[in-house]
Amino acid sequence: MKRATRQRSAIRAVIAAAGRPLSPLEVLEGARADVPALGLATVYRNLRLLLDDGEIQGVNLPGDNVRYELAGHDHHHHFQCLSCQRVFDIHACPGDLQRMAPPGFVVEGHDLTLYGHCADCRAHAGAGPVASHSTSRVCC
Repeated sequence: MKRATRQRSAIRAVIAAAGRPLSPLEVLEGARADVPALGLATVYRNLRLLLDDGEIQGVNLPGDNVRYELAGHDHHHHFQCLSCQRVFDIHACPGDLQRMAPPGFVVEGHDLTLYGHCADCRAHAGAGPVASHSTSRVCC
């Protein structure tokens, strides 16, 4: 384990407090509350060290830069807001997707990302709260 620094502690604390995957810029914004002079290069360097130490893990979404969350999460998926680009954890899973594979194929894993608008962005757009149940279907 590397020597704990004020910068690294602030970066880890921001990721832990967020409860969702953060981009390096989101980490920088949050960590500057404790370390005002923090720079983006220092954030990237410390993210790499935290990854190497196994304290955080990367979240790779299609067509997007890696984001970071605390390591050790159980299997989960993500939701990305199309307005603010924030990413949120989804602690639900459709389960075994073998039934969707072509005959003779074997599914060994899956990633699922939902896209739409978060409650904050919907509220700002005047759409109000999101209903808990929808009857519209996008696919399937």
